[in-house]
Amino acid sequence: MKLGVMFDRALPPEQLIPFAKELDGTAVDGLWVVEDLGWTGAISSAATALATTSRLRVGIGITPAPLRNPMLLAMELANLARLHPGRLAAGIGHGVRDWMRQVGAAPPSPLALLEETITSVRGLLRGETVTLHGRSVHLDGVSLVHPPAVPPPVLAGVLGPRSLALSGRVAQGTILPEGFSPEQFSALVGHIGAPADHEVVSFIHLYIGPDAREATWDVAVEQAGFLKVRPEEVVMARGSASEAADMVRQMWAAGAQTVAVRPFGADPLSHVTKLLAAL
Repeated sequence: MKLGVMFDRALPPEQLIPFAKELDGTAVDGLWVVEDLGWTGAISSAATALATTSRLRVGIGITPAPLRNPMLLAMELANLARLHPGRLAAGIGHGVRDWMRQVGAAPPSPLALLEETITSVRGLLRGETVTLHGRSVHLDGVSLVHPPAVPPPVLAGVLGPRSLALSGRVAQGTILPEGFSPEQFSALVGHIGAPADHEVVSFIHLYIGPDAREATWDVAVEQAGFLKVRPEEVVMARGSASEAADMVRQMWAAGAQTVAVRPFGADPLSHVTKLLAAL
């Protein structure tokens, strides 16, 4: 069971370097960076975090398949994997549908695009010559000149039942978004149907303090809109340090090999420090 920490998209990008350096000296296993439309690019963030640290695994959670040609994505991932062997995890997802429409990148079949992207990227990272003429991806005899000796794991950031089943078939792990209870999370894991070595990652908001309910309300409202639930139903690791630690343990017990907390507030790493002490 592993603990990761997300560098929240709301933080100024220049804070990533001190954030990553401080985490590198803790018991945390990994740092996760994001790629949401209008915020920052995940490849540059991952490269910065990897170069700044010596121990942490850096996870990309997640890059949208509609915005990334699979050949270029494989080139970027291979470069990072060769420079920092064994320290990269690559998440790929559908992308938020409305955001993809905003930039003219909404695919006619998100499922086909994701499956074809993950399949071709994994093949390229293994050093294969890939030819694929699918519904969305078209590659003709391409390969990497410098494939990594140890390909980084490719995870799918997905949610719906069909997408979860797809992840179980073609990806090496699945990333599930923030807000689910342990019981809901366990049910979602059941849709994946993957082998035992398939890594399941749970993202979860983290806030420790007596004002947790009030401080997290706006975040709960935003996530409730994404999940199409009421804000009161959005589950977080919040409250006292022991309450937050108990929620992390429950997510591990529900099937998450990795729980990646998403701390927020004026001093996000202070919440991580309190959580680690309670764990």
